[in-house]
Amino acid sequence: MGLLSRTTTLIKVKVSKLLGAAEDPREMMDYSYEKQLSMLQDVRRGIVDVTTSKRRLELQKSKLDDSQAKLQDQAKQAMAANREDLARTALERRAMIQQQSSDLGTQIQNLDGEQAKLEQAESRLRTKIEAFRTKKEVVKAQYSAAEAQVRIGESVTGLSEEMADVGMAIDRAQDKTEAMQARAGAIDELIASGALDDVTSSGQDSIDRELSQISMKENVDSQLAALRTEVGAPEKPKELEG
Repeated sequence: MGLLSRTTTLIKVKVSKLLGAAEDPREMMDYSYEKQLSMLQDVRRGIVDVTTSKRRLELQKSKLDDSQAKLQDQAKQAMAANREDLARTALERRAMIQQQSSDLGTQIQNLDGEQAKLEQAESRLRTKIEAFRTKKEVVKAQYSAAEAQVRIGESVTGLSEEMADVGMAIDRAQDKTEAMQARAGAIDELIASGALDDVTSSGQDSIDRELSQISMKENVDSQLAALRTEVGAPEKPKELEG
């Protein structure tokens, strides 16, 4: 029995934790508020039941009191008619009814006490429920505000992570671009220095290129001299050698 009891308790604790993680405090407080209203209705029904029962007893007592008065008159009439036996019977009935009326009076007093207790309980419970309702609305508003803040915070956090990933991608792209630019610049320098053959030079080395440039200059000079002779232009004085 002890092992079974501990196992049952453990299951209840785990179920309670699962429910606590999944429950919405706003729904829980609304449910608690509805339960309290149900309790208040039960107390009010109890007050109505007690009041109704007391009213019935009061009506019965009133009838018994009327019967006592009637029997008292009958006993007087019997004695006036010299019928002591009838007077005794009327008085005996009156005594019995009087006892019943007294018992009903005691029950009515007890119901009065119960009614007063229920009315006090109803008043206290109504005050507590009203205070709980106010507190409930405040807590629900606070929870809703906190929930909104958490939702916004999670959205901002997710956006920050995405922006961080984008920033890292941009950094990698920029690093690759700079590396490619540096490589292109290095190739240009090697081509300019002659360390690499220019694919546009048709396989000529640096000496061939210089000889070709000298031949091109001499060809241009001879064509200029021919034109100068043809048009009769004076020859350009040669630059003085240093």
